[in-house]
Amino acid sequence: QVQLVESGGGLVQAGGSLKLSCVVSVLTLSDYAMGWFRQAPGKEREFVAAISWSGFSTDYADSVRGRFTISRDNAENTVYLQMNSLKPEDTAVYYCAADLAYPNSRPETYDYWGQGTQVTVLS
Repeated sequence: QVQLVESGGGLVQAGGSLKLSCVVSVLTLSDYAMGWFRQAPGKEREFVAAISWSGFSTDYADSVRGRFTISRDNAENTVYLQMNSLKPEDTAVYYCAADLAYPNSRPETYDYWGQGTQVTVLS
């Protein structure tokens, strides 16, 4: 059974940093592009970042570009999201997802999803 398990969320002051991890099991990670999405209460799930199969290409939402960095370690079956200069508006549940296509910012097309990890940024 395919599993994506996120970790690293928590409570942080505005301006602080967090690093999220997503460990993938069963899938051959290098076959999949990976994405991070987030969903705040009362809002739709939105694209945050994506990374190509090899990790050589990345894509970011305008709202996080320059502050967040997506990376991957295929040998460790893990994808990361380094989040710096966090803002209260970054507060959301963050999800990692796997898809065969890249670039892809549409959550409805991703094949596999994790359960999410909560990120709360205090002002």
